[in-house]
This record gives sequence, C-alpha cells and structure tokens, in this order.
Amino acid sequence: MDDLERKLKMEPVARDKELVSFGPFTLVAKERLLLKEGEPAELGARALDILIALVRRANEVVGKKELMDEVWPDVIVEEGSLRFQVAELRRVLGDGSDARYIATLPGRGYCFVAPLTRSGGNKPASRHSEANHRHVNLPSRLARTMGRADDVSAIATQVHLARFVTILGAGGIGKTTVAVAVGHELVEAFDGDVLFVDLGMVRDGNFAANAIASTLGLSVQATDPTASVVAYLAEKRILLIIDTCEHLIEAVAALTSRIFAAAPDVHILATSREAIRIEGEHVYKLAPLPCPPDDPGLTVETARSFPAAQLFVERAIASGARLNLDDAEAAIIARICRKLDGMALAIELAAGRVAAFGLEQTAALLDQRLNLMWTGQRNAPARQQTLQATLDWSYELLSEPERAVLRRLAVFVGHFTMEAALAVATDAAIDNALVFNTIDSLVTKSMVAARPLGAMMRYRLLDTTREYALRASIDAGEFDEVAARHARYFRGWLDQVGTEWPTLLSAAERAPHVAGLANVRGALEWSFGDSGNTEIAVTLATTAAPVLLAMSLLAECHHWSERALLTLDETARGGHTEMYLQSALGVSLMFTRGGSNAARVALNRSLLLAGKCGDALDQLQVLGPLHMFHLRIGDFRTTLDYARRCALLADDLKDTAAIALAHSLSGISLHLVGELEGARAELEAALHPAPISERPAKIYLGFESRNLARGILARNLWLQGRPDQAAVVARETVEEAAGMEHPLTLCIALIWATSVFIWSGDLEAAEEHTDWLVARATAHSMAPYLAVGRAFKAELAILRGDAESGTRSLQECLVELHSAPYELMTSHFRIALVGGLASLGRLEESALQVEEAIRSIEVNGDHCYMPELLRLMGRLFLKRSGPDPERAEKCFRQSLDWSRRQGARAWELRTAIDLAALLADSGHPAAARDLLQPIYEQFTEGRATRDLKAAAALLASLA
Repeated sequence: MDDLERKLKMEPVARDKELVSFGPFTLVAKERLLLKEGEPAELGARALDILIALVRRANEVVGKKELMDEVWPDVIVEEGSLRFQVAELRRVLGDGSDARYIATLPGRGYCFVAPLTRSGGNKPASRHSEANHRHVNLPSRLARTMGRADDVSAIATQVHLARFVTILGAGGIGKTTVAVAVGHELVEAFDGDVLFVDLGMVRDGNFAANAIASTLGLSVQATDPTASVVAYLAEKRILLIIDTCEHLIEAVAALTSRIFAAAPDVHILATSREAIRIEGEHVYKLAPLPCPPDDPGLTVETARSFPAAQLFVERAIASGARLNLDDAEAAIIARICRKLDGMALAIELAAGRVAAFGLEQTAALLDQRLNLMWTGQRNAPARQQTLQATLDWSYELLSEPERAVLRRLAVFVGHFTMEAALAVATDAAIDNALVFNTIDSLVTKSMVAARPLGAMMRYRLLDTTREYALRASIDAGEFDEVAARHARYFRGWLDQVGTEWPTLLSAAERAPHVAGLANVRGALEWSFGDSGNTEIAVTLATTAAPVLLAMSLLAECHHWSERALLTLDETARGGHTEMYLQSALGVSLMFTRGGSNAARVALNRSLLLAGKCGDALDQLQVLGPLHMFHLRIGDFRTTLDYARRCALLADDLKDTAAIALAHSLSGISLHLVGELEGARAELEAALHPAPISERPAKIYLGFESRNLARGILARNLWLQGRPDQAAVVARETVEEAAGMEHPLTLCIALIWATSVFIWSGDLEAAEEHTDWLVARATAHSMAPYLAVGRAFKAELAILRGDAESGTRSLQECLVELHSAPYELMTSHFRIALVGGLASLGRLEESALQVEEAIRSIEVNGDHCYMPELLRLMGRLFLKRSGPDPERAEKCFRQSLDWSRRQGARAWELRTAIDLAALLADSGHPAAARDLLQPIYEQFTEGRATRDLKAAAALLASLA
C-alpha cells in the first residue's frame, strides 16, 4: 500500500488518468487494483475483470455475451458463471445496501450506474436509464444542456456530500434547467424518490408547506402543514428539489431548516436568486454560459466551441432561422452572447427572433434596447438587471397580437391547456384562430413552454416571463375582463371534473389536475381582491368547496368558505349558496379544529337552509357530516336520529350512493347503541348496495364512508362471536384504505382494526397497526387520532404487564381526547384504564372509573360497552379486601342479560368465564359447567383467541 501511494505521488499526472473513483472505492485498472477507503479490497480476478469492463463503459448496457467473451476470451462458459461472478462483485461492493452500483437489465445485460470521478476530478459521469424511475412529477430533462455538464456533475456530488445545496444565480441563467438535470442524474441514487416542487405557483409564504405537502401526496389536516411535512420526511430518503424560492425566502428558510434538522436522509436542492442563509446550506453559484471572446480573428469553429454560441445556434435553427455559419456570422453571434452576459434565457429569446428579423437586425435591436436598460438600472438588484432588459427587449420584438395574447396568458398560474387559453384570451378583438396561432408562435420563441402531461399538451409561461407580462402596460379594465373570464372558465372546469375528484386518491392520478387547482386558487385570489368580482368570488368558492373537501384540503376549504360567507350580500343569505358554504365550513372546521361549537353552528345552519330551500340530496349532504360530528363528540343517541333521517331521504331519492350512505350511518349508530344484528344488516347493505341509479350522486364527507362501514362491521362480527371473520375483515379494511392513499380514511380504518385485534388478544397485530396509526396521524397533524394511537399504546402496555406507565399514559390521553373533544373511543379506553388501575391495586379508583363510564353510557347511548363494564364491576367486588360474591354475581348476571339482549356473544363468553369461576369456587362446579359449556359451544371459530382458550381451560378443570 505504501509503495502504491508513493507511485501515485511521484507520477500524479500519469496515475490520475488511470484512477476511477466511485463511492468509497478507487479502481486502478492498469494495476488491477481495487481500493476501498484506501485499503485493497479482496476481489477475485474474474470479478475484477467484469468491474473493469463495466466501468469502462459506464452508463451503457453491456450484453452478457460481450462480458463473457471479454472475461473468458478463450473458454466456453455457461451464463451461470457470469451470474456467480457478478453476485460476488456485488457482495464486495455492498451493492444494494450501501449504494447502487450495478443494474441488471433482464434479457439484455448489466450496466454500471454509480457516479464516477475520473482523472482526479469530481465529475460524476452517470447518465442513468430512466426506464424504471418511480418519480411522477420531475420535469423532462432537456436533450442537451449546453455547457452545464460540469455544473450538473459538481452539484450532484455536492448534494450527496452536503445534503443541502442552493443553486444561486440571476433570473434566466438556467437554475431550473440545471436542477432538473441534477434530479435526473440522481434518480438511480435515490431509487426514484426525487420530488420536484415548483414554488413559482405559490404567492403566499403561508402556503409554501402546502405546495410540498401536495407534491408528496399528503392530506393537509392542519392550517400549517409544516409539522406534517417534517414528520412525513423524517424517516424517508428523498431528494427534494424546491424550485423558485426567492419570493418566499423567509418561509422557505424556516421550512427547509426544520426538514434538514429532522430528516437526516432527505437531501435538498433549491434554486433561488438569493441564498436561503440557514445552517447546513451550501451555495453553488451558477455562472453564465461561457461566451466567445471579442477577438477579431474569431473563427466559426472556435465560436461554436463555447456553450453560449452553441445554445444560440441550436435555438435559432430550431425556430426556423437560416444561418450561413461563417466567420462573419460567428462574430455577430459572439457579440450577441456577450451582450446577453451568457444568460441562457436571454440567449434563447434572442435566438427565437432570428427567423423573423435576421441575425444582423436582431443584434442591432438588442444593442439599442439593452444599452438603454443597462444605463438606467445599474442600481437595481442584480437579479433584475439583465433579465429585465432581456424581457423588455424580447417583449418589444413581439408583434402586437403576440404581446396582447402574452399579457392575457399571464393570468394563468402554472400549466394551462389550449382549451383554457382559447376561453380566456379570446374576445371580440382577438378570435380563436389568432390565439391558437399566436400561442404556437410564442412557443417557438420560447416565451411559452410546452410539454405533454398525460394525453394532452400543456403550456406554461416561465415564471419570469409571467411576472414581466403581468407588469406590462395593460389597461386595468382589460386585465379585469381577462381575470373574470379566467375565473369563470375554472368555475366551469370545476363543474366538469368535480365528479372525478372523490376517485382521485393518489398523487399520480391527481397530477393532471394540480395545475387546474392552482388556477382555481389564483382565480379565488383575484375574485376576492380589490378589483375582483364578488359574485364570481362567491360562486367560485362554492363550486371549489366540494373539490377541496374531496382532496382533504380542509384548511383551504375553511379559508375560502369562510371568506365567501363574509362576502355574501343580504339577497344571497338564506339560500342555496349559503347552505353549501356553511356545510363546507362545518366539515372543514370539524376535522381541523375538532368538535368546536363553530362547526356545530355552521352545520346546523346548513341543515336549516337545506330544509328550507334545498332538496333531499342537499339535506343528506349535511346530515352525513352532522352524524359524524355527533359521533366525535360522543352524542350517540343523536347520531341514531340523524341516521334515520338519512334513511328516509335516501329512500325518497332512489339513489345508490345515498342509500349506501344511509345504510352506513345507520349501521354505525346501531352498532354503538348495542343493536348488533340490525347493525350487521345495515353495514352489509352499505357494502353491497343494490344498483338503483345509473349515475349515483357524489357525497363529500371528507372520508370514505363505505370503508368506515367495513371497519365497524369487523367490530360487530367480533362482538357477535365471529372473531376469525372479524380479523379478516379488519385487515381487508386497512388494506383497502391504504390503497386509497387517503390518510384520513386510513386512520379511521386503523382505529377500528386495532380495537378488534386487542379484543382478540392478538397484541402483535394490534401493536403493528397502532404504530401505523401513530405514524400517519403524526405526519398529517391529526391530533385526535394521534391521541387515540397513544392511548392504544398505553392499553397494550397494560396488557403486557407494564401497568404503571400504561395507566399513567392512558390517563393523559383521555384528558387530551376530552379536550378535543373526541369521545368516540372514550368508553373503550376507560375499560382499559379500569384494568390498569386494578392491576396496580388502586381498586377504589378503578370502581369510580366503572361508575363514571356507566353514567356516561346511560347519557350518551354507546350501550355496546355496557356488558363489559358490568363484568368489570363484578370482578372488582371480588378483588376488594372484603370480597362480596353476591354483589359480584349480581353484576355478572346483569352483564349476561345485556349481552344476550344485544347478541354480543363475545361479552357473554367473558362474563360466563368469570361467573363460572365464581360458581366453582363457591362449590358449584356442575352449575359452572352448565353455564359455560353451551355458551362456549356456540362459537364455531376463533378457538385460538384469548377468551376461547381461557374458556376451554376452565371447562377442562371443571371436568
């Protein structure tokens, strides 16, 4: 090792050419030596030959036959020998565990995919295959990024090492292009988890975290989703590219600082015109493209060796310009590139006009305009000087129709379709044909970007171009007319696609509509603004509300619904519009702020208006949320009333979705009040509704009601003595909810499934689902569900013998749930607390908890827990220092009566076990056996569950 190091120091130039580094490894091919962190790695000769061959052709697929011919030139070997050696090579490299080095392409061969540094540089040479990437939103990479290969490689390396890199530079210099290229370069290194967030669409720093949450596919349940984003990313390995940060610099600084500190495996690449200036940030200043020198003897060959000239020539030819590309034109091109300071965007804009004006005239116009701008704005911020001058110039080079259309297109936020552009930009002065042709022209001039999204082409003004166009001289009245058409178009768009939203449950499915939603936000902001239109504002907010609910964008739904209600004039109050807005406000308040009185007032007001001026479906849309509201606050008797009202309305509607919802709500209420047979019938009817209407109505509740019905059915089956079926249905419910990628629905499913597993004694499954619940609730800021998850953890601790900490934690969780208020699981956790206190010998406290729980049930109506509470009271009478068998037996008999009336065989079995044990201890074993045996024999499944095993053991002892 010492001799090799001396050779490398003595002959640095020669040896550098032989060095190839990747990860912790250095390959010296001529020496047939592989080093790992400076020490020789033990690698066989054939495996080393394979490594050298793959590295020599990095990022290319090397066929299996090619490899075998190179490694075994004079020997005929089977393909198995190659597979064996590749496996050995991967083992030594730690491929797949420490990093990704060699990719297998089935049926084709192998490819070395790790970033390489050759000849002592730090230039990752990887260009990864994009066949298997998992990312869905990373913009397409340009076929060629002129002069940026070294930047891309250097930034990719820095992102790996430093974790947080900001690409810094003036507007139009190419920051986004380079960031996208880096993202594609690192896709394999991050196993496809590269996410691109464009903050250019976000105008308010308060919504920066929302943009990241939406890209991640998170359901935002809180007004500020920062904590959700940070919690979600804490355990992830992701490259997060945040583009266009300068206008939200303070918000981005706060957000990225928290992500960087809390998520050690998240790497951040940002683009900005100024440094974010937080700890951990490494700034990469993106230089302008190198330009040809001011040299009288400049030749075309020399000029074309400079990236700025390469870019100009390529874009000019692509736009239809005819160039001679001789030395004279090379001098003009060089002058243009220097005048534009090598700014990529400015060069593209200039090149796009050569076809119309010719090379010399383009250069002359450019000289005249930029001279004025540079002279007048030297004291302006550097980020505005060159870009502002370039955009001024390029704007004036446009024809008047192009300018007019560009100004009108600036109203769009992010991507838009040709249909939208025609609807918004067209009026009496500019017809459809002119708009269509002008957009095509603007695309060729790089003023408008175009790319396919799904099956349709989408268009977008570059952020800087849009900002410039918005500031261009335009009559205020004209802009307001355009903005009004924009708002009306997206109000109609919401009507058209609104029925699809409840089914768009994944980020990939939502992607084509994200830009539309961004435009809806933009339209809402204008409509409610000083020069907006209150009539449009209110109708747009009303139309947007169900879509925002379906997407679980509850904070936004609350914001716009509340604002619209405040804007309503007296003529609109008391009508359909207020009814819809009050309903949306109530639902969003219920999930973001718990069982607040404001939510109750809004929902009751909406129901009053629905009865006054709405139809049956309108009333049903409000009764569903009111049912959920009263479930959450623990008013179970009232929920049964709402469920019955829903059933009557659904009957009148003859609508499949309405009838399914009514069955679901009825089943949940009947289950909780202890009418188990009726509950099962309703729940099964909700899951398998008879198709009555061809196009069932879409009912927006904020969660999937059929999944909730399935979760309650699992509990119902367990109580009815079918524990195995209950476990199967519980798992199916969670699996279905997880597939929806809808966090709120998943949390609800996990709660009911966990209760089933705890009742069955399957503590491992209960713990697994509890951990999942806590993780989801934490990531999405669902405070009540997080408290439920922690309460389950405390209950599990008690069941496993840690009564001290479990009881203490459970008491804290109950206080938190009471304050929410979220009382849906209160009785369940009080039962668990009774067991914990009893285990600690705190029998008086335990008895008080039982009495309080029984009083609460008598008031609220969740009688399904009454048999278990009476059983626990009987056990407490036996545990006291002065046991009272008579009172204990009385409680057990009462519990049996309740169980039999409800059809709750599970509670009946538990109570029968305790009463039989009491009878046996009192000298009546035959009576004990006669009591327990027939109850035990009613069970046709679940013999491996905790309660049935206990019953079998007791019967054996009695025999």
